[in-house]
Amino acid sequence: MLKAVILDDETRGSKLLSQKLQSFEDELQVVGIFNEPAKALNAIITLDPDVLFLDVEMPGINGFQFLERLGSFSFEVIFTTAYDSYTLEALRLSAVDYLMKPVDEDDLKTAITRLRKRVAGKIKQRSPKSEVLNARLALPTAEGVYIIDKTTIIRVEAMSNYSVFLLTDNKKIIVSKTLKEYEVQLNDDFFMRINRSVIVNLSYVVKYRKGDGGTLELSDGAEVEVSPQRKEALLQRLF
Repeated sequence: MLKAVILDDETRGSKLLSQKLQSFEDELQVVGIFNEPAKALNAIITLDPDVLFLDVEMPGINGFQFLERLGSFSFEVIFTTAYDSYTLEALRLSAVDYLMKPVDEDDLKTAITRLRKRVAGKIKQRSPKSEVLNARLALPTAEGVYIIDKTTIIRVEAMSNYSVFLLTDNKKIIVSKTLKEYEVQLNDDFFMRINRSVIVNLSYVVKYRKGDGGTLELSDGAEVEVSPQRKEALLQRLF
């Protein structure tokens, strides 16, 4: 059963979409409906949906800015909008689909079909065979390409358009790729992006200090602040 969340600043729009999604109740369940982006930001990580139906035009913050503020996410996105001027931006973000309001039932059916295929592909990538093949990571640097075991990564920090890998042997490797690019490759049970600038290997967490978002102490002595929006999801994985 796929889990879906709807974010649309218009109550009427979110209700209409929710009603149309009832046609797919055997395979998709709406677990959250939001009309305010701020409330959705605080709740969506805990809800852990497979897909977000996201309105593009909202007061104060549009759909693309919402995703940027969220920082990282594993769910798929289906944009909904009354405007057709955002298609290229949606494609750049690899959205499952881009639905024009009022949402046509045939278009919605096509979007759900694409969603099923996308989610099935993710599950296939997480197979035991795939995990073995993806146990190592290639890090291109100015000196050459480092091939490292993912289990040796304590954390990865963003540094402008670079990523800094801190390893268990105290080695530091600087790579000219963004943190977001490596977030995709480190998307498994051990790693989590806990704020906008750091991905940590949860295997090396030795202490959690309470706070607004809290602070993690890692095995190398580093202390890393946790984003308040990621606190609940982090605690669920740690405990």
